[in-house]
Amino acid sequence: MTTSESQAPATETAGPVVRTASGAVRGLHEDGLAVFRGIPFAEPPVGEARFQAPRPARPWDGTREAYAFGPPPPQEPGLQGRKGAPAPGPTGDDWLTVNVWTPDPDPSSARPVMVWIYGGAYKLGHAGQPGYDARHIAKDGDVVVVTFNYRVGMEGFARLDGAPANRGLLDQVAALEWVRANIAAFGGDPEQVTVFGESAGAGSVASLLAMPRARGLFRRAVAQSVPGTYFSDALARDMAAALAAEAGRRPTAADLAAVDPRRLTDASQSLGAKMLQYTDRWGQAAPTVTPFSPVVDGDVLPTTPWQALAAGAARDVDLLVGHNRDEFRLFLALGGMLGKITEDQLSGALRLLAPGGEAGERAYRAAFPDDTPTDLYERVQTDWLFAMPSLHLAEAQRAGGGSAHVYELAWATPGNSGVLGACHGLDIPLLFGTFHADLGVLLFAGVDIPAEAQELSARFRRSWTAFARTGDPGWPAYDTGERLVQVLDTEPTVTAYPRETSRRIWEGYEFLPLPLLA
Repeated sequence: MTTSESQAPATETAGPVVRTASGAVRGLHEDGLAVFRGIPFAEPPVGEARFQAPRPARPWDGTREAYAFGPPPPQEPGLQGRKGAPAPGPTGDDWLTVNVWTPDPDPSSARPVMVWIYGGAYKLGHAGQPGYDARHIAKDGDVVVVTFNYRVGMEGFARLDGAPANRGLLDQVAALEWVRANIAAFGGDPEQVTVFGESAGAGSVASLLAMPRARGLFRRAVAQSVPGTYFSDALARDMAAALAAEAGRRPTAADLAAVDPRRLTDASQSLGAKMLQYTDRWGQAAPTVTPFSPVVDGDVLPTTPWQALAAGAARDVDLLVGHNRDEFRLFLALGGMLGKITEDQLSGALRLLAPGGEAGERAYRAAFPDDTPTDLYERVQTDWLFAMPSLHLAEAQRAGGGSAHVYELAWATPGNSGVLGACHGLDIPLLFGTFHADLGVLLFAGVDIPAEAQELSARFRRSWTAFARTGDPGWPAYDTGERLVQVLDTEPTVTAYPRETSRRIWEGYEFLPLPLLA
């Protein structure tokens, strides 16, 4: 690894030098913080390291200028499911890098550390996205924030012969090991680490809670909109075979290693576009249009997070978990389906996703008789994919002897004439304060950012950083008696879980690995 040739941008000033286990890095002074970008935590996963577990970064001589984000891992174009050309950015193979925002890189500071894990359906996303600029969290909360890249798509999650499962999760463990070994030099306390993530990032957080390899690497966890999709080994291998076939190859690490990583993203995009054709084989996984999820392989991920937490695997980790009220509306809007769901589409979704098939369809129709087909379709999709998995994670944590705090985001964005409501991903610009970046551009389109959004954004950061510091976000822990949760709205309130009718329909349901049906 050679010392970076980049120069500090004129609008910032060269910052302090910190010595990591691999070598010295120089950051920038920005907005009262010291910021370090693009620090390798593992070797580039190319060549003989392709499709393998991450390997420690090679040491470098001199001082590496940590001014720029590392290149994103190979991935499909798009923004959390929104199609489009990828934004221009750094290129190269050094995908596995970390970034640090710190109020003071003094080893005696020992501030709480928050480690962000991005989402993107396990097939896209990277830490350098403008929406994940962590300056507001670090500055407002007086905490050290770390973000990092991990492999997505075929590089990180395809189940290949000759490769470990869940390489993207192994990258996350390697990043957390880097934090444990190095964060004190940046002013962070390695004994006070909180992992937090949204969507696939929340699914990653839930996976880390269940992974023996991750035990002891963090003290607290925040999971925002946990997806319920975890693949059985048989399903993941069948999907990998279909993915490899799209590239004209066999599903082996050796065969696919000869293919340029960026070409493989074309194969996954091609398969994703026709996954509904595989409903008879892949069942509930088919409508998700992403052939990637954590794989319950019995080794890297021994069981699902719900099974692991109920057995006490994370009883010593404080958990904050929740979801947004109108999660699935974003996907209906992006697909041009708002108000257009037919009765046939609704029946198919209810029978596929609701507990008990036809019995679940009857239960939903009886419980919500005034819903339009689009309303009920959105409701069951929200419940199955995000709301009930998030709630059940809290209940599993309680059953295993741990503590959990639960929230629901109910504030509706006024952007796009208010049609998106409190949809999936709205918590990201609120938490980071990045209203004009990435998904925030869509969610706040056509409006000035209202004062209530700014106030809610500040509340998000106060609650999340208070949790990272103390384990208490400012409202009562969840239990199965009162079921108290924080509803985040214009006037935040603590109340009984608001989706009680759905909770009862899903009571006793087990989120097991999705099976291969044929």
